[in-house]
Amino acid sequence: MQATSLCISRDPSVQYVLRLADTCLILGQRLGEWCGHGPILEEDIALSNMALDLVGQARALLTRAGQLEGSGHDEDQLAFLRDERDYVNPTLVELPRGDFAFTMVRNAMVATLLKLLWQRLAGSSDAELAAIAGKALKEARYHQQHAADWVVRLGDGTAESRRRTEAALTTLWRYTPELFVADAVDDAAHAMGLGPRWADLQGAWTEEMAQIFAAASLATPQASAFRSTGRNGVHSEHMGYILAEMQHLQRSFPGGVW
Repeated sequence: MQATSLCISRDPSVQYVLRLADTCLILGQRLGEWCGHGPILEEDIALSNMALDLVGQARALLTRAGQLEGSGHDEDQLAFLRDERDYVNPTLVELPRGDFAFTMVRNAMVATLLKLLWQRLAGSSDAELAAIAGKALKEARYHQQHAADWVVRLGDGTAESRRRTEAALTTLWRYTPELFVADAVDDAAHAMGLGPRWADLQGAWTEEMAQIFAAASLATPQASAFRSTGRNGVHSEHMGYILAEMQHLQRSFPGGVW
């Protein structure tokens, strides 16, 4: 028996919280792929712990999204029983794991964004969302510092580590404009005091990323006209493979527990 997909509310407050939840959930899945594959033991453990931090943030956010939706959907149902088009994470976090340099550059980008979001969300009109932000902010600060230290170390390291870091930055930079595209969901969340428009964070994000790149002697890539569309539910070819792994058990054994 196959579990059926959920019908998800299009209410802006639900979509806003799901957007943040899916960003944490999918990046957490990607970081979890490093378990047992880290370049050194300490990083193997560190990346696994950061994956758990992100999944923990996703759990809290999915629970809150379910409460706002009012349809009785719990965190597991929202994590595992949506169709691909109902996941609203930016494409950046669903790209394949890549090498260690790719992971560190992406972590620096996403952790910087999440830190800025959590700082603003700590003052949300939604008390539950503000409480989640208060806890998650500490984790995001550590994630950003960890990734930034590695970007500097790799970018200013050997010729090979620099080559890989520059290649990662070139690839990933094309996906960053999507993070700051204004839309009706963000506008509605901003108007009701739920959270900031992601577009309003672009200046601070760009400044902090430039500081990391400068410390690593890396040049900020040129702006790209390319716009990915994961936040609108239109994903890359990689998303389906992630969901196939994530959803297999819940789809095959609906409501299964152990």
